[in-house]
Amino acid sequence: MLSLNRTCFLSNSGINGSRTAVQRHGLPVAYVRMPCLLSTRARAAKSGDASVVMETALKEMQLGNGSPAAAEVGLDTTVGGGVKDVYGEDTATEDQLVTPWSVSVASGYNLLRDPHHNKGLAFNEKERDAHYLRGLLPPAIVSHELQVKKMMHNIRQYQVPLQKYMAMTDLQEMNERLFYKLLIDNVEELLPVVYTPTVGEACQKYGSIFRRPQGLFISLKEKGRILEVLKNWPERNIQVIVVTDGERILGLGDLGCQGMGIPVGKLSLYTALGGVRPSACLPVTIDVGTNNESLLNDEFYIGLRQRRATGQEYDELLHEFMSAVKQNYGEKVLIQFEDFANHNAFNLLEKYGTTHLVFNDDIQGTASVVLAGLIAAQKLVGGSLADHRFLFLGAGEAGTGIAELIALEISKQTSVPLDLARKNIWLVDSKGLIVSSRKDSLQHFKKPWAHEHEPIRDLVDAVKAIKPTVLIGTSGVGRTFTKEVIETMASLNEKPIILSLSNPTSQSECTAQEAYRWSEGRAIFASGSPFAPVDYEGKVFVPGQANNAYIFPGFGLGLIMSGAIRVHDDMLLAASEALAAEVSRENFKKGLIYPPFSNIRKISANIAARVAAKAYELGLATRLPQPDDLVKCAESCMYSPTYRNYR
Repeated sequence: MLSLNRTCFLSNSGINGSRTAVQRHGLPVAYVRMPCLLSTRARAAKSGDASVVMETALKEMQLGNGSPAAAEVGLDTTVGGGVKDVYGEDTATEDQLVTPWSVSVASGYNLLRDPHHNKGLAFNEKERDAHYLRGLLPPAIVSHELQVKKMMHNIRQYQVPLQKYMAMTDLQEMNERLFYKLLIDNVEELLPVVYTPTVGEACQKYGSIFRRPQGLFISLKEKGRILEVLKNWPERNIQVIVVTDGERILGLGDLGCQGMGIPVGKLSLYTALGGVRPSACLPVTIDVGTNNESLLNDEFYIGLRQRRATGQEYDELLHEFMSAVKQNYGEKVLIQFEDFANHNAFNLLEKYGTTHLVFNDDIQGTASVVLAGLIAAQKLVGGSLADHRFLFLGAGEAGTGIAELIALEISKQTSVPLDLARKNIWLVDSKGLIVSSRKDSLQHFKKPWAHEHEPIRDLVDAVKAIKPTVLIGTSGVGRTFTKEVIETMASLNEKPIILSLSNPTSQSECTAQEAYRWSEGRAIFASGSPFAPVDYEGKVFVPGQANNAYIFPGFGLGLIMSGAIRVHDDMLLAASEALAAEVSRENFKKGLIYPPFSNIRKISANIAARVAAKAYELGLATRLPQPDDLVKCAESCMYSPTYRNYR
């Protein structure tokens, strides 16, 4: 067994031998950079002997290695008994420059401050002796399960959702494995806390609650240096990047740099729901300014205080970022775009879809989860998708993305051309029904939905004219599915399908209670944000949630496990069909068109297997040969938050 001195010195970022050797011996290690001690230690690192590396490092530190800052390094102490101020930091004035030396220790106080390896009171007696934890912890030894019970008790004491969010954030930064076990074991209760709707309020107040960075902030100040910035991130083997520019956060608008809450929240779900290792996830916010006047005037705002950059300046920054990501992390890193404004979201997806592994959750993830709900709903209403007429309120990223995927599925099922499959899908935007007479003034992504019809301004009139069987809200405007709209849908259909998808809850087109009450209990309803069960005339209806968290964690896992190099629409269809297949007869009896989140890891494994199978079928997979059982493969490579035993 490797013997360690109480303090372990690790090498500069260019020397990885020491970290690898130490990790092989099962020791908890925090990896940091030191600005010297390269040459001798590099030779030692190549030998693969961690004890040689550390002994060499210690000797070099003691001898000084020619560095003025290290010339007086020793283990002797001052008269008062404290460690000598080796680097002169304690005696320096505020105007004097000092070097932020960092030493990594695999034990003691710093181990308790390392979220990746800290276990809190779960350290056993042997671990406390081996890693110098005696006296740093109370004597009680607490199991992982009891820690979860205690944390849930504490979180439930908070009445304000944002306080729960902050408590979860603090836990994530203190004990990573406890955070993920807590989230996995209580996913239905905590999902609205770590993600929508609470994450919306967290983003609005991010400047006030910001404590420690959880991702990379890349602003216009870093233009020309983005590759260097990426290398500042401590982890090297990144598999998923979630990136936003903060311009269209949920239904809340431009939140600028404070949109970081979205990538952080999404990647927490990648780990908890999809089993992607936390160390393989990188949240990124691209800060090009904000047009939100209240933020620009907010003294606590943490981003650039300028109006949003557009045009060439914006495009060049994004292109540098995309190029740097591929250069630093390779061809197979998944880049997920989040909450970009319409005009940028479609352009980025079109521009980089053929050169990078990119996925836009607002366009493609939302579409896939909604399509899954519609496929499942056919078991309640009968027939097929081709038998329905669809009307959307909202023609942005989500609306047009869903509409296109529905058309693709109809085309696949019926073998009709895509143009014909679009004919029964109608969209309403802020100016009314999208019709052919408006084609010249429409944005390019709306033009495929401009059908022949007289102009109609109001939604209720569009419902009466189009006679849809499915009404879908993606407008981001609350309470737009009025009583008259719902009653008209109910008069036209025995079981109207009503999907109120806008987030957060305040922006939902209608509530679950309104949908069930105004349709006399006949609506098949799902929403973007969670709603409580509704009691209508003695029957309890459980509203489904068309949450993207059903799709993107499993979808991403499928791309990773197959080594996919591009995203194809057929993968999205495969994910939708896999999710729809998870809805049980018991779920249907409650009116649900989505399965419960309590089984989400199993659901994600099945989605990952279907997506990976499609990647292999399309020739886009690089991890060869293909595993015989893709479901077992997905389950076996999922991250587990159980504690590891340290030597």
